Amino acid sequence: MPASSAATLPISDAQTAEDLHQLILQSLDDDQAQDVTSIPLAGKSSIGDYMVIANGRSTRHVAAIAEKLAERIKKETRRPVQIEGLPAADWVLLDAGDVIVHLFRPEVRSFYNLERMWGFGDPADDDAAKAEDGSV
Repeated sequence: MPASSAATLPISDAQTAEDLHQLILQSLDDDQAQDVTSIPLAGKSSIGDYMVIANGRSTRHVAAIAEKLAERIKKETRRPVQIEGLPAADWVLLDAGDVIVHLFRPEVRSFYNLERMWGFGDPADDDAAKAEDGSV
């Protein structure tokens, strides 16, 4: 099969969720995103296989990371990427299908605390919660 025929394969064959996840993590690293957290969702939710959460230093940085990430995903995978929140760039959501990406300004991220909602909060908080319910 010629190498160019990969573009005609269905998305699930041409690009796996893990490949997309690695592409996103590499892109965030290249663009100097901060505090990158990856949460595996497989078996927990039908919205995707991974949720990636990261910070930008400012609204301009968040917007630049989001735009470059969307371009890279489209170029590398030919997947459509839905973007929400780009004009304000306090919290930008990118939906790449199998991977959902949340990009925040640090203050906004700490306010919404998505990691804790998905059970990936601060380990000290988890220990305190276990102590309260007597499971420690």
